[in-house]
Amino acid sequence: MSAPAFRGLAPFVAAFALSLSGCAALAPQQAARGDASGPPEALLWVGNSFFYYNNSMHGHVSRLVQGDKSIKHRGVSVTISGSGIDWHDMESYLGPGRIGKYSFVAGNAIRFNPPGRQFDAVMFMDCSQCPVHPELKPVFHEYAKRHSETIRASGARPILFMSWAYKDKPEMTAQLAEQYTIAGKANGAQVVPAGLAFAKSVARRPGLELYAPDKRHPSLEGTYLAACTVYGALLGKSPVGNAYTAGLPADVAAHLQSVAWETVREYAAK
Repeated sequence: MSAPAFRGLAPFVAAFALSLSGCAALAPQQAARGDASGPPEALLWVGNSFFYYNNSMHGHVSRLVQGDKSIKHRGVSVTISGSGIDWHDMESYLGPGRIGKYSFVAGNAIRFNPPGRQFDAVMFMDCSQCPVHPELKPVFHEYAKRHSETIRASGARPILFMSWAYKDKPEMTAQLAEQYTIAGKANGAQVVPAGLAFAKSVARRPGLELYAPDKRHPSLEGTYLAACTVYGALLGKSPVGNAYTAGLPADVAAHLQSVAWETVREYAAK
């Protein structure tokens, strides 16, 4: 659940779920040592159910990466159901000896990773309405700044994930894009334009369902589209022609790959 109205509902607040999952369960993690300004070799995802639907978006990005041996990348996801940007204690995630401290390797053995910075970048998002909600918009901008500062203090770089409009409220696309773009520029943070990719796909193939029945969360097609957008925006590689299709029909995957890459290039050119 991602609507800000849920922030005031005790059942949803109480029943939060924290998800910590690496992109390769049997591959040992290495402490991040790359250039934090380039394509991230180690990315921490911080968000809510929009990230963890359909077996987690970061997992799909990992599978896309496997199709290109020139890319070195791993992802770890930290999500809280229904969360807004201010629910996450970013400093606790990035502190020494915390997330990424150890990995499970072959034979289910534990391996402790080298100390130091574990992530080159942190990508985070707010709840689905929060950046445009009249009461919560200031919170979005406040915590975009706070989290960006915390992330930079850890030696990583901040990235904002622009979420999509609700299926029955397409006007949210431009509103969300505006606020995420403002926040990105104000904090020197890259913005991944997933919301704009959704709108482009809907305009081009309105019959292709990007949403779950609740009209908020992504269908598998929606998650795959967003994953392709992340792949293109952060790794600088076109997803077009990638062998990983998430089990979708070839024509659907090709459409989503193309839309993602077009959106990434158009947004970067603005």
